[in-house]
Amino acid sequence: MTWRKRLFDLFFVTLLIVILGPILLMILIWLLVKEGRPVFYLADRMTTPSRSFRLWKLRTMTVVSEDSGVSGGDKAARITKTGAWLRSKRLDEFPQLWNILKGDLSFVGPRPPLRQYVEANPELYAKVLKSRPGVTGLASIAYHKHEAALLARCQTPEETDAVYSRICVPAKARLDLIYQRHQNMCFDFDLVFQTIGNIFRRK
Repeated sequence: MTWRKRLFDLFFVTLLIVILGPILLMILIWLLVKEGRPVFYLADRMTTPSRSFRLWKLRTMTVVSEDSGVSGGDKAARITKTGAWLRSKRLDEFPQLWNILKGDLSFVGPRPPLRQYVEANPELYAKVLKSRPGVTGLASIAYHKHEAALLARCQTPEETDAVYSRICVPAKARLDLIYQRHQNMCFDFDLVFQTIGNIFRRK
């Protein structure tokens, strides 16, 4: 990560914490009242092919003793009504501002992958994770709806994993590598504003 990109991250994360901090506090209280504890969901993700970190999100699913893999149709019944609304607005990702402050994430970059997919595709992710993972990115904007539609059809964890591994991983990696080749501050600004626009357009 270049010093310009890090300054970009720190400037915007500070601005958003000041602006959105009170809103996040109200959402946390609302979640606590509606869904109870825990209000946060922490998941292991990879920031490099060899280094993991704890990704922070607002909890959008019912709590189970064990949870792994990406979310597909097999997990749809666990999404709470509150969680569905948070996901539709991407508000569940607010806590990742903390990950940006820590340097685990950038605002823009490939979405941080699960360890199992990095270990299954070491050569691919050695290229993709040359870029610092981000909260949003080219693949998130261009492929999110298609990925969600594909995974929503899956009825078992095994089917979800197979579809994600065979179709989604290579498709998103191609977009992530396109971003990597063309990355600059203007491109990052454009992707951030596209993300904001998509949030406001969602119903």
